[in-house]
Amino acid sequence: METEVAIVGAGPTGLMLACELALAGVETLVLEKLPRPIEQVKGGAIQPRTAELLELRGALEPLLHRAVLRDAAGGHFAALPVPLDCTPWQTKHPYPIAVPQWEIEEVLEERATAAGVRVLRGTAVSGVESDDDGVVVSADGLEVRARYLAACDGGHSSVRKLLGLAFPGRPGTHQAVLADIRLSTVSSLVPQQMGHMSTLTRQGGGYWAMLAPLGGDRYRFTFGQTEQGDTDRDTPVVHEEIAAALRAVYGHETTLGTVDNASRFTDATRQLEHYRAGRVLFAGDAAHIHPPLGGQGLNLGIQDAFNLGWKLAATVQGRAPSGLLDSYHTERHPVGGQVLHHTSAQRVLADPNPSEDVAALRDIFIDLLRLPDSNRHIAGLMSGLSLRYPLSGDHLLTGQRMPDADLITEAGPTRLSTLFGSGHAVLLDLAGTVPADLRLPPRVDLVQASCTDDLGAAALLIRPDGYVCWAADSSASHEKTLLAAIATNIAELP
Repeated sequence: METEVAIVGAGPTGLMLACELALAGVETLVLEKLPRPIEQVKGGAIQPRTAELLELRGALEPLLHRAVLRDAAGGHFAALPVPLDCTPWQTKHPYPIAVPQWEIEEVLEERATAAGVRVLRGTAVSGVESDDDGVVVSADGLEVRARYLAACDGGHSSVRKLLGLAFPGRPGTHQAVLADIRLSTVSSLVPQQMGHMSTLTRQGGGYWAMLAPLGGDRYRFTFGQTEQGDTDRDTPVVHEEIAAALRAVYGHETTLGTVDNASRFTDATRQLEHYRAGRVLFAGDAAHIHPPLGGQGLNLGIQDAFNLGWKLAATVQGRAPSGLLDSYHTERHPVGGQVLHHTSAQRVLADPNPSEDVAALRDIFIDLLRLPDSNRHIAGLMSGLSLRYPLSGDHLLTGQRMPDADLITEAGPTRLSTLFGSGHAVLLDLAGTVPADLRLPPRVDLVQASCTDDLGAAALLIRPDGYVCWAADSSASHEKTLLAAIATNIAELP
């Protein structure tokens, strides 16, 4: 079997990447070892920046229909009792959106297959051989030849292991259980609706726990012991283990009905040194793992896919400028490192059995989070809204995300986010700066519009992933610098 791009892993990262490649017309095959999807909540928080990216492709609306009812509360840092305020970052989605991971996967797989992506389940990868022209993947008797391979197969990545790549970092020191459960009866201690993380966490009887209501009798239950035991991670999680934790924290009135699924996890922190190994690229947990604090993992992976997708498509189709594919590692590796860094800090602050010194540090940090400037900084960090890529250019907007805005075009009112449904780059002309007859590459759309809000420039070149790579303030002609920016950041000029 031959394909232009093979993706290993049908989680949110792999399916998002498949959607992006298919949108550009790249033949894509997804290989997934599981024979069928598993209805696990797992990472169920869509952060504001991820919501913005999904909206660029029209994928947010179907997810909103599946969202779990929650309070209009901001995100959190280390479960400290101060909501993070994202409104200063000019976003239309200032609150995390709670959607079970399996439902996110279902929506993305439907979009991917509708666009022509083939998803083969029950195909565990057993061999990977790469050369200068492509990659051969062996999976359960199937041999796939692809020009590129994207490993999106999780923290225990088979592709990473088959290639013998080191995964440096820190092993896990604390272990916990994540379970999707149904409760037969509940006490007054059980939260009634999803809200700020600090309202969902409790301790009691030697356990710490977080119980998130999903509607009806369904809950996501995360728990661990304040004094770590010696349970092996591969030991199955049994019904009585979950029931004992529920009784200890939420009282005997809270009784466990059924367990839909359960697994153990640790706070290990690791990151690949390079996200690219020849014709093989890594994204999501296959490239980085970290403590599950602050709702970062799923979002980091989806944002990896958004950065990689259009660059890999341009490379496969022979229209990418030199170095574009390598910029995936250059841009995303530091972002992953930053998440590993701040989740490590959260791990200390969220310690369920803190020392006197850590308790004092928590008090100081809570006070800092109540200061608007400090809150804004941490909110931007946790939501992804403050991310700025190190792109060349003198304008202050270069490298920043472009917030959504209301525009008036010849066709009538629209929103900036609707211009990216095709996956193209957008050259937004707000002051007649760009010559109407300027020859642009096929996947760069010139949009002339007006906007009542000040977007910070007279003209902007916005990449397919919503980041500004060129901007000009005046209405004077900037054709030379614009063409240079296109040729460097987007595609070869016609």
